[in-house]
Amino acid sequence: GVLERSREQLLRQTCEAVVLGVLHPRTAISLVLQVLSDAGSLLSCCLNAACMALLDAGLPLAALFCGVTCALQPDGTILLDPTARQEQEARAILTFAIASSERKVLMTTTKGSCSVEEMQQCLAAAQRAADTIFQFYRDSVRRRYSK
Repeated sequence: GVLERSREQLLRQTCEAVVLGVLHPRTAISLVLQVLSDAGSLLSCCLNAACMALLDAGLPLAALFCGVTCALQPDGTILLDPTARQEQEARAILTFAIASSERKVLMTTTKGSCSVEEMQQCLAAAQRAADTIFQFYRDSVRRRYSK
């Protein structure tokens, strides 16, 4: 469907931004993500799964990246990693792909409306949350390769 193609395009562009494809000319990289359930924050979950898959495959990357979803509630509070119910009740949903190098934004998508200040607040919260996700990546890789 249209939503799935849009999600696929966002994932593709984010991955292409960090994979060092010039090191492997005439090589195709195929990444398959299968959604088993959607409890909310699906796009950020897909981004995190894609990054871990690329990392596990040993592909050369310019930087790691992670996905963070923020839900802007009607009262103005920001929820990170919202559930499906919280997404339905939210005034706006913002998803960011953040690179590990200098916490640069690789991709952003929004659903709903918010002010510029609210978007900046969501971005700041997402960049802080990215530190936790990158620490999780480090711990996961350490556990996998220390055996």
